[in-house]
Amino acid sequence: METVREYGHYPTDAESRRVIRSVLWALGGHLPDDVRADLARKLPAPAAETLTDSLPVTQQLTGAQFVETVAQRVEGEDALTATARRHVTSVLSVLADVAGEELVDRALEALPPDYAPLFGRAELLRVA
Repeated sequence: METVREYGHYPTDAESRRVIRSVLWALGGHLPDDVRADLARKLPAPAAETLTDSLPVTQQLTGAQFVETVAQRVEGEDALTATARRHVTSVLSVLADVAGEELVDRALEALPPDYAPLFGRAELLRVA
């Protein structure tokens, strides 16, 4: 939580927790069960529970739609896309550092290509 707080420049632990919960809850529904479980094992218990408690989505969102979903969860109707993008990249970049390259690759393989920048990557290289 402290790393996310520093990365996102959040003034309080409570705000960091709120952002982490919103981003991980939204992300969890987009990941296959095995990837979600492996990511959860890398996280502290409260974050892991949020990730694994997510309901599977019925429609995969683009990266931009994902950011908008987080914006609505965190900020409500007056959400700014730029602020929501900062929330998402703050959490997912720290998640990428904690999870490691191989696990992030597996997560990104299950997501549309435009999620890579949200994890702090320029792009996902798909090898045939």
